[in-house]
Amino acid sequence: MNLQEINTSLENKTPEEIVKWALTQGVKPVITTNFRPYEAAILHLVTKIHPNISVIWCDTGYNTDATYRHAKELIEKLILNIDVYVPKQSVGYRNVTLGIPEVDTPEHKIFSEQVKLEPFKRAMNTHQPDVWFTNLRKGQTNYRDKIGIVSKGADGILKISPFYHYTDLDLDNYLLEHSLPNEKRYYDPTKALANRECGIHQ
Repeated sequence: MNLQEINTSLENKTPEEIVKWALTQGVKPVITTNFRPYEAAILHLVTKIHPNISVIWCDTGYNTDATYRHAKELIEKLILNIDVYVPKQSVGYRNVTLGIPEVDTPEHKIFSEQVKLEPFKRAMNTHQPDVWFTNLRKGQTNYRDKIGIVSKGADGILKISPFYHYTDLDLDNYLLEHSLPNEKRYYDPTKALANRECGIHQ
């Protein structure tokens, strides 16, 4: 599979055309979400074409009340086939034993592993997907600027980003067109900066 040729061929395709192409490339697709801003767009797009696709939500336990309400609204509005994964340690226990450590410390690596990476690995091991839809976009991080619409990790899973070339304004228009809600009070306890890579997509 030549990813450069594939990305070139998909460059001028619509997000819907990209999703339809991607669904021909595997038999066990999933979509991951954390209900951060603009997640409604990717969830709506993919489930409109594949209503029963497995939707994986790795809930860190640190989301804002607004994000949890947003998640509930989207799960009900889009009738998501949601599968929730949470850390093995409760927030209460972690607050006492570890807290939320400063970034770039050994403790923060432990924290990130507990609240984000371990639940994600567990989810992927359970679902064993061959196609993974996500809402990565160009301009979010240096890493994401280079991956293209379609990328492939060491695990062999095809990662599909249908809105890769969309701006915030483009997504605002998509949400408006489809009467979808947005939620911008999302909080990620593993990232000090908005443009910091979370670890899952590297």
